[in-house]
Amino acid sequence: MQATEDIVSGTTASGFEAARAAFAQVAAAEPGLSAQLAVYRHGQQVADLWTGPGVSADSLLALYSSGKGAAHLVMALLVQDGAVELDAPVAAYWPEFAAEGKGSITVRELLSHQAGLIGVEGGFTLAELADDQVLAARLAGQKPWWEPGTAYGYHAFVIAALTGEVMRRVTGLRLQELFEQRVRAPYGIDFHLGLPGSEEHRYLPVQPLLPHQQAALDAGMPAPDSLTGIAFNLNATPPTDLVTFASDRTVRALGPGSSGSIGSARGLALMYAAAISEVGGRAPLLREDVLAEFTAPHTRGIDVVTGETDHFLLGFEAQAVRYAGLGARAFGHSGAVGAQAFADPDSGIAYSYTRRRFSFGGGGGAPENQQLVAAVVESATR
Repeated sequence: MQATEDIVSGTTASGFEAARAAFAQVAAAEPGLSAQLAVYRHGQQVADLWTGPGVSADSLLALYSSGKGAAHLVMALLVQDGAVELDAPVAAYWPEFAAEGKGSITVRELLSHQAGLIGVEGGFTLAELADDQVLAARLAGQKPWWEPGTAYGYHAFVIAALTGEVMRRVTGLRLQELFEQRVRAPYGIDFHLGLPGSEEHRYLPVQPLLPHQQAALDAGMPAPDSLTGIAFNLNATPPTDLVTFASDRTVRALGPGSSGSIGSARGLALMYAAAISEVGGRAPLLREDVLAEFTAPHTRGIDVVTGETDHFLLGFEAQAVRYAGLGARAFGHSGAVGAQAFADPDSGIAYSYTRRRFSFGGGGGAPENQQLVAAVVESATR
């Protein structure tokens, strides 16, 4: 019989053996799982692991909302530059946004999912979801689904289109171009908002839930006209299917920031490491003052779309409320397939877990992230 540890390939630094053991246990518990785990500490890689049929450290997977972390990082850089003012009205940069009484919504409120622009009547087509500029144009004329600033709810398919349009109006460049120029290319990060055709051969198509899991999910599906249904484009005809969405080459090529990211655990972990640590002789991407701004809690109470509590910092998802042992400033973002990635400035950890098959349960990130993060924190603090 194959030893549990033999299920896993890759390396860990001395002291991080617990992370490898936990990853092996996760793989053993879910036969056929294809997944990756990568961890940095203080800018140095300490875990680079993978498991499952056909997957390697270089495999590229559909990581969905993980792209929101990249979008928020780029916005933080523009705030750091002084190009965007968080408490300025969005309409000061994007005049058309003021339609339907939205003229006073600030960039801060937009970033923290308080604007109420979760979708449109009748939903979006797949082609519209693939194109951030098309989404932004439609949402500019949309009336908010709640009074902005009085509640918050996850803008699942659209947040990076909205903030990305602010970036485009300020710089003349799309979010995808800014991410490429300022973050991905300088560090050689294997994470993409817009996958080049030359890299398609490394892409592994996403695998759906197992049949019994899909049946259970279907039984609890929210009403299409609920806030949750609108935010996840279930009010469209047909409702958006995430497996079909990621399987579309146009989606992968355009790389919508909210939903179309493609990458590896190595790439995401490196992105978060670069945000908080010196990497390869380069200073951290974010200054301490900007880091403090973007890691401050911005949404106390219940998310009206997901039901999560204290869900967001500034743009990024709060991580300390999800994983014991992380610092209060830990920031990152999950992805629909069950992916999770974050940086913890207090411990110097940058973490990324990716998987090919959709997970069942767990909300923000697959349930096994609890076990994996605990092992990483234990290794880092031992």
